[in-house]
Amino acid sequence: MLAKEVMSLKPEFLAPNVTLKQAADQMRTHDYGFIPVGENDRLIGIVTDRDITVRAVAEGWDPSKKTLREVMSKRVHFCQETDSLEKVALQMEKLQVRRLIVLNKNKRMVGIISLGDIATKGKNAKLCSELAEAVSHH
Repeated sequence: MLAKEVMSLKPEFLAPNVTLKQAADQMRTHDYGFIPVGENDRLIGIVTDRDITVRAVAEGWDPSKKTLREVMSKRVHFCQETDSLEKVALQMEKLQVRRLIVLNKNKRMVGIISLGDIATKGKNAKLCSELAEAVSHH
């Protein structure tokens, strides 16, 4: 199977000037744990629910005043929509991440693939269990 066969479609991204509260509200509404951050039609980072909690709330920052730019991770990990699930799983394991942005041949974001997508939509139970174990190690 390929990444494009199991990825979540129609990904959204938020602008870097969006507040942490706005992002958290969107995460709650859509049940996301991860949102890409974009500016001028380009991905410039990602924010997870953990980023908001650990980098902002734990520091005592006011989520209605701080922006995504202030907590986002600037390194964006990605795969290609035509990558095999085995290749995606190896990449997730190597990077110790649970999600990757999925790009098409024009380097445009077309989806997001998560450990959950591979587990629920993939056909290889052994791959899923090995990946879950590998990315969960600290």
